[in-house]
Amino acid sequence: MYLELGLKGRRALVTASSKGIGFAVAMMLAREGANVIISSRSSENLKVASKKIRDETGSKVEWIVADLTLREDVERLAAKVLEQGGVDILVFNTGGPKPGRFMELEDKDWDVAYELLLMSVVKLCRLLAPAMVRRRWGRIVILTSIAIKQPEPEIALSNILRLSLAGLVKQLSIELSRYNVTVNSVMPGYTLTDRLKQYAMHLSEAEGVAVEEIFGRMAGETAAGRIASPEEIASVVVFLASERASYITGALIPVDGGRIKCIF
Repeated sequence: MYLELGLKGRRALVTASSKGIGFAVAMMLAREGANVIISSRSSENLKVASKKIRDETGSKVEWIVADLTLREDVERLAAKVLEQGGVDILVFNTGGPKPGRFMELEDKDWDVAYELLLMSVVKLCRLLAPAMVRRRWGRIVILTSIAIKQPEPEIALSNILRLSLAGLVKQLSIELSRYNVTVNSVMPGYTLTDRLKQYAMHLSEAEGVAVEEIFGRMAGETAAGRIASPEEIASVVVFLASERASYITGALIPVDGGRIKCIF
């Protein structure tokens, strides 16, 4: 049975979407008939990604270069989107900040991570949500991490700053949901992306063990016994962005193969 998601003709912005989870989300939205705007720091990666999406789906794809650590880039991204009428769907995705334990990090690491993980999405929501409110339809999905519920010792910046995004989701859902603008978060677990490969290499060097052993340990920490594909995360994101998810708001949804062991 086909589940009609009601996304045909909707405009969607997906950040950090030339590769990994962001690309999988953009591709899946395009397959559902949405007109997609993708964004990342690399114009070359965006050209390749946009061509792949167009060739596979036939949907309209635009791309805008933006570095989410730079406020001027975030503002320029939002301005370009608004010039074209805004978007119905905002999927905020970003790469992770510098790995490391608390005592290993410097002030500049905190500054970059703060801009990347928090202020970029704050600014995008502040600038793009008003048009959703006026149209009385919008979907904001913020990709975070299960580190919100189950911190990892080697990614202190992510553990601490992504927790603030849980508060942002709750606050925005309180303010926007009465206008038919839902706000939710998807918290991926271990997912096979370039970011995870880099993290596995970091752990491999820190512990003096093979990368393959790190990946095997990661898979063993999940109830499913494996690492997720980006498409498995994207499926949940796209559902939350759809008409079918109209009564889901303020939710923090783990997609982690059963890795989080706590009940609440």
